[in-house]
This record gives sequence, C-alpha cells and structure tokens, in this order.
Amino acid sequence: MIDVLLSIPILSYIFFPTTGASVSTSVNLVFFYMTWSSLVFSHHPLEIHLSGIVVLRVIFWLIPSLVFLLFDVGVPSLAVGFKHGGRSALPGRDFRKLGKTLGLAIANVFMMLVVEGAISMVYTSVFKKHIFKMSTTLPMPWIVFKHCSFIFTSREVLQYYIHRHVLHGNTKVAKQHMAYAHSRSGAPYSVCLYADHIVPLMLHRFVPVFLPSVLIRTHMLTYFFVLIIVSIEETLSMSGYTFIPGIVMSGITQRTAIHYAGKGSSNYGPLGIMDWGHGTSRGRDVLEDLKKEADKHNVEEKSAKKVDQASSAMKNGVDSLKRRVRTVKE
Repeated sequence: MIDVLLSIPILSYIFFPTTGASVSTSVNLVFFYMTWSSLVFSHHPLEIHLSGIVVLRVIFWLIPSLVFLLFDVGVPSLAVGFKHGGRSALPGRDFRKLGKTLGLAIANVFMMLVVEGAISMVYTSVFKKHIFKMSTTLPMPWIVFKHCSFIFTSREVLQYYIHRHVLHGNTKVAKQHMAYAHSRSGAPYSVCLYADHIVPLMLHRFVPVFLPSVLIRTHMLTYFFVLIIVSIEETLSMSGYTFIPGIVMSGITQRTAIHYAGKGSSNYGPLGIMDWGHGTSRGRDVLEDLKKEADKHNVEEKSAKKVDQASSAMKNGVDSLKRRVRTVKE
C-alpha cells in the first residue's frame, strides 16, 4: 500500500508534461515512471487497484473528514459561524451517534471496495485482462484529458437522474436513502459522505464514476486521478462550510447543503449543470458561479494590467528625469 502511495504523483505528470519542462520536473517524471513500472511488475493488478483506492479514500476523505469533525465538535461556538444553516448543521456532541455514523461510513467504503474487487475479478476471468489498463506506459496528457472529460460528463448525467428519479422517487431505494442519508436536518458534515444504506450509496457514489471508467477502460492512473478529484469535491461539498475556497466549489457546497436541508427537493447533480438545465437548482446556480469566477479573473487581470501600466509610467518618468538632469549638466 505504501508503494501505491508513492506512485501517485500523477498530478505532476498531467500538469507538467516533459516538453519544455524544467530539470526538476523531468527528474520527478522519471522517478514517477520508475516507481510505477516497479509497482506494475512486482504487484498483482488487483492489489494495486484496491490498495490504491484505500489510500485515496484515507487521504482525501477520511483524514479531512475527521479534522472537520474535530473542529465542529471541539469548538462548536466557532464552527457554527462557518456552517450553512448555522447550529442546525453542527454534528452535535452525541459521541455514540457520531461513532455509529463513522462506523457505517467506513463499513460502506469497505463494502464498495469488495464489490469493485469482485467485479474486477469477474471481468479478468472473462476477458483475461484487468478491468483497467495497467501498462507501464504512462497515459498521454491529451488522453487523460479526454477520458476525464467523458467520465465527469457521464457522472454528472448519471448521478442527476439516479439521484432525482431513483433515490428521491417513489421507490424502495428512495425510502432507504431518506432513512439513512437524510436522517438529520440541516447541512451535512463530511463523515456523512458514505453514511447511507449500501444500495443507494452504490447507485449514488459508485456507479456514476465506476461505470464510465470501465466503459472506456481507462488507464488505472487516470482512474486514480478521477477518484482524487471526486473525493476532494465530495468531501468539501459535504462539509457544510461557507468558507470553502473557490467560487465554483463554494457554490457546489452551498447547493449540497440546501439539498440536505430541503430533504432532497432540489440540487441533485454533483456540479449543478443538469439541475440548471432541468430547473431543479436552488441557491446560486452553476452559471452564476462561472460568471463570478470569470469576473474575478477578469478583475485580477485588469488589476495586473493597471500595475504594469503604473510601473511603466513610473519607469518612463524616471528615465525622463535622468535625461533632463544630463541635459542641465551638459
């Protein structure tokens, strides 16, 4: 598992390709390639697959969630000011209940791992190859971008329709989802991300990411990268905090809080694009987020231009003054 952890500096490869890269980036890429190649040659693909998921869940969900929970429970008078809905969004200090929620979440993560492992084993036995590409050849940045675009687009569509029509429709699964995921009022906290009945949880969190990834049989490293992004997004969006950095991410968090506070009456998609298209968005919609983000960058760009103009004018003024001094001396 430590080997897998050391093999996930994939971000440096994706965002810093070798062309025109600095020496340090090239060295990092070579080290990453050697580590990944060694991992592929020395471990079974299923072992890399499952242990990698465990590492990612621990780093990007469990640890941040426990830190957030410690903050909420340890200093509730301070935390309440940062929560959507105020005091109703705090997890409370019933440690037995908190322990049950955390235990359920961890058990569900383990169950999803078992299901994913079982599907991978069946796939391997039928097609004689692992469910994801496990070659030592690293995926090219363009392929990573194309596959990620497909997976995230599919996830947005699948999760919206499953969440709205299955988990909040007139179904048995909907009753299970309401009894577990919506058992409390107010905004959620990050530990609650996997604290649902296993069936609606699989439909809500597992299928929309796993299915598109399998359909295109993406590279394992690309799948890990997708899981990193999804885990960060879901952990932050379930935190219930109002100070989440980034206009787009803070908008997702706000819509998630509204979804849970409203018992699932709106905001079904992870990014809000499908909600905007279907008119089920409440709170600040995704277009407002994008407009504010664009305006923010535009303001920063204009400010930078103003600074450059001011610096240029100052430099010209100094040069002009120097020329005048020289003329007087002559």
